[in-house]
Amino acid sequence: MNIKASPHAGVRGPADHSIRDQILLAADEHFSYYGYGKTTVSDLAKAIGFSKAYIYKFFDSKQAIGEAICHKCLSSLLDKVREALGEGSTAADGLRILFTTIAAGSTDLFFSDRRLYDIVIYSTGEKWPSSQEYERQVRELLKNILRQGRETGEFETRTPLDDQCRSIFLAMESFVNPLLLQHKLDGIPAAIDDLIKLVLRSLTP
Repeated sequence: MNIKASPHAGVRGPADHSIRDQILLAADEHFSYYGYGKTTVSDLAKAIGFSKAYIYKFFDSKQAIGEAICHKCLSSLLDKVREALGEGSTAADGLRILFTTIAAGSTDLFFSDRRLYDIVIYSTGEKWPSSQEYERQVRELLKNILRQGRETGEFETRTPLDDQCRSIFLAMESFVNPLLLQHKLDGIPAAIDDLIKLVLRSLTP
């Protein structure tokens, strides 16, 4: 995975620096093999051939390193969602695409790189900024879809938009939140389809 550092709290030094990228690549390998919890900054320093003090010139903690990797992972998933949304022609299509793409991408990560998925779970459980920003962007995508549906007459407009968005997100949260999704891996497509049908009926003008 091509990892570049992103501007998060805990990132130090020049914005673009090859050493920071080396640290992230080493961290990605260690996290994927040993897991986030069992990897220390000393392990990363040994793998790269630098001192811990030198690594701390670029990141102020292991969490800051994990944040950068988690941000990359979640941003990649959101890019896939936005690309898929471009294929929908209606707001109803958008709702289906939003939640099915997120669930499919998260499920693929769970089975292809479980230890990286564990970092995302850790981020969600500890409410790291990367996971909170991910949720904010998913909510914003949902609100845009609902707004589109209201403007085209697909969806009812009696309910305040913010209330509508909050309720639908709560109904679909188990397919968006990686911490919850890991317990619902069986039968995801059918479950999402059933919920989306229910949501669309509630949105009928």
